[in-house]
Amino acid sequence: MGFANAALLGLTELTQHSKAALPPVATQFSPLTPFDGPALHRLVEVCTPLDTNSLYCNLLQSSHFAATSIAAKAEDVLIGSITGYRIPERPDTLFIWQVAVHPQARGQGIAIRMLRALMARPSLADIRFIETTITEDNSASWRLFLKFADECSAETQRSIMFEKAQHFDGHHDSEQLLRIGPFAEESFAHINHPGELVHENL
Repeated sequence: MGFANAALLGLTELTQHSKAALPPVATQFSPLTPFDGPALHRLVEVCTPLDTNSLYCNLLQSSHFAATSIAAKAEDVLIGSITGYRIPERPDTLFIWQVAVHPQARGQGIAIRMLRALMARPSLADIRFIETTITEDNSASWRLFLKFADECSAETQRSIMFEKAQHFDGHHDSEQLLRIGPFAEESFAHINHPGELVHENL
């Protein structure tokens, strides 16, 4: 029995205690919709060390910020997402809020493929910078964004955006700001690899 018929059957009800990796699967990328809000909420809950948000926040991410967010689905089951938004004062800068890939779907390059598909959207052709915050020990996120910067031949800058004592009252590690860019106009023309199933209309 294949991935879609067996492994996906209970994916939406898996918990963070599930360890078994799922076999490779054909993944489709598309904008988030408000109907994805509950699944996004469940996904983030099992993707430590991501901070969870309210379901209402996830619904807003899936509706107001659909143009700057993306879903990765297998057989219509949400297995990954990137949420982000244009910084209001700097609309040429895309801030990536969270990158989530279900623990059992990791190791298949879904995160970098989502990022490529997102940045290849015609509606984001004017983006010249990506910004995101990452804690020092989140090696997976550092690898993801530095790999993307390398693919695009883009410069990177690091600084502290939110400091542990000053901003988090000692309850959360400092968040380092990673700024990637400026991107050249043709930076994203080549980054979607052959064979990707991308169903985008933004």
